[in-house]
Formats: sequence, C-alpha cells, structure tokens
Amino acid sequence: MSRPTSGTLHHIELWVPDLDRALTSLGWLLESLGYTLTQSWDNGRSWHLGPTYLVLEQSQALTADRHDRCRPGLNHLAFHVEDDSTVERLATDAANHGWHLLFPDRHPHAGGERHYAAYLENDDGFEVELVAITSPQRK
Repeated sequence: MSRPTSGTLHHIELWVPDLDRALTSLGWLLESLGYTLTQSWDNGRSWHLGPTYLVLEQSQALTADRHDRCRPGLNHLAFHVEDDSTVERLATDAANHGWHLLFPDRHPHAGGERHYAAYLENDDGFEVELVAITSPQRK
C-alpha cells in the first residue's frame, strides 16, 4: 500500500449528542458512499474509505445537545458522488434516514448553476453536501 499524499485528510471525528440517531443518518450515508465500518465501541463507530476515516462519538464531554453549523467550527462536510442521478437517489433516500433537504427551492443548483449538489441537514444540525463529480461538458 502506498503512503497517502502529504497534506491529505487523515480523519474527522464528529461528536454527536445521540449515537443511535447519528448511526441512522450519518452511518447510513457513509455506508451509502462506500465507507466501511471498521471499529465499534459503546460510544462510537469508525468508517474508512481509502486512507481517510470518519469517527462518530457520543462523548461525555459534550457542552451542547445540538450542532450549530452557523457557529465557528464545522459548517458542513462535502462528499463527491458519482453523478447527478446518484445525488438525486441519495437525496431522496436520505429523507428515510433523518435528513431533510436544505434550500429546496434552489435544488440541485443551490451552489450555482454549474454546481449539481444536494445540501442535507440531519436532526442534530449536521449538514452534508453531496456533489456530483463534474463532467467535462458541464465545466
């Protein structure tokens, strides 16, 4: 296995107020995107995709019961997806897993006419952006 490129993301750890709720929304999404569950413990889980992993943990040290993406810190996570139809399939399926569509009046171009994406928020206030890999003709 080759070494990851210096400077690429190693991991992200998200503290969540309710692990079961996070597994329903974020766990489902990660597995839908091809991440593999690699670790499981009482208060957390870890998923890998390539050299990067993402951790969900319900920590006793939390100081709030909901994430606020408009405060300093993490605003959202953005994930590449294969194409426009994958964006639509995931956005539709997400409603069954604790997500709702942000900016529905501008979907799927809330990021601009040349940007095909779904912006989703879960019940704990975490936002994800599912971005279609841009084809050469759409640039």
